[in-house]
Amino acid sequence: MIRLTTKNITKRFLGLVAVNNVSFSMEEGEILGIIGPNGAGKTTFINLISGIIMPSEGVIEFKGKDITYMPAHERARLGIARTYQLIHPLENLTMIENIMVGSIFAKGHSLKEARIIALGLCDELSLRDVDRDTSRLTILEIKKMEIARALANEPEVLFLDEVMAGLNTEETKDIIAVVHKLARERNVAIGVIEHVMGVIRELTHRVMVMEAGEIIAEGKYEDISKNPRVIEAYLGGATDAETTKS
Repeated sequence: MIRLTTKNITKRFLGLVAVNNVSFSMEEGEILGIIGPNGAGKTTFINLISGIIMPSEGVIEFKGKDITYMPAHERARLGIARTYQLIHPLENLTMIENIMVGSIFAKGHSLKEARIIALGLCDELSLRDVDRDTSRLTILEIKKMEIARALANEPEVLFLDEVMAGLNTEETKDIIAVVHKLARERNVAIGVIEHVMGVIRELTHRVMVMEAGEIIAEGKYEDISKNPRVIEAYLGGATDAETTKS
């Protein structure tokens, strides 16, 4: 089942075209890699889908419903969630309270209901000592907490914006396993912005490559990694060993 589609979506900032005529779709249970050089328009594209900014042209549909100009909080209630490239835990709250925020504000749950949901998510993501202050968390725990907060929205579509940045090899493997589990067991459609090609190879079912706001290639990793235009625009002829370095 197709969860999300965009049709000729475009975003202009004065004279700059940040996203140009992008059409794509995501299916339930799919993990889509979104790659491209810095400034390619990847995060802007997610901002458009999540409602942080509105498009200049085009249509965004969620499960057949036109959400093109729907406010971000209404999209969250429908089932679209995301994490952010720059993590900002709510520093005056504990880990569990940070996660509860997703349920309270996106779904309107009571404090009691939100805590029950958050505890379940902590168990699912192997987060322990949930009443700790965020200043006492490791970077891996913070990353998982951000994912859990997004999951507290009970999303059907989830975007992860460079969620593995700053993690070591073992921690990255941990998050890869989490994402696979979410797609498989929750049937969530997941879009992953990532610069480490080894992660993209291991994690995704399909890859979308952006350059200068446009999609220049789309398909399985094995195919796009051999695409001459992708190699020229982004991979630069690097081998898998080179692109897996963190």
